Amino acid sequence: MILVDTSVLVDLLRGRRTPASDRLRQLEATGTPYGIPMVCCQEVLQGAKDEREWRTLRAYLGTQRLVLPQDPQAVHLEAARIFFDCRRRGVTVRSTIDCFIAALVLEGKDSLLHDDNDFEKMRRVRPLLTLRG
Repeated sequence: MILVDTSVLVDLLRGRRTPASDRLRQLEATGTPYGIPMVCCQEVLQGAKDEREWRTLRAYLGTQRLVLPQDPQAVHLEAARIFFDCRRRGVTVRSTIDCFIAALVLEGKDSLLHDDNDFEKMRRVRPLLTLRG
């Protein structure tokens, strides 16, 4: 399955045309299975500007396949290890949530559709399958 990062969802929801948001539109049009990590759902909702937008976003996200870890403890530990290993190799990753998303993708042996350079940096220390549009 393809998991979709917040960086793609935000562009899609704001109507921005990027290679990644176009790829997501293509996935939707062809019925290709994809999922949204629950933590990305949280990030999108946190960005709502008002109550109306919150409800609209919540309704949209409620129609999507939301993905949770099969083994939460293992995924959190792997996320911490990804951050640790990146730092030890001189790779700066800005977000612990991105490390969690990467660990979730690895757990499911999935691919990640994103528009965030941190995931490409993580590929230096983990066999993360990524798509950028």
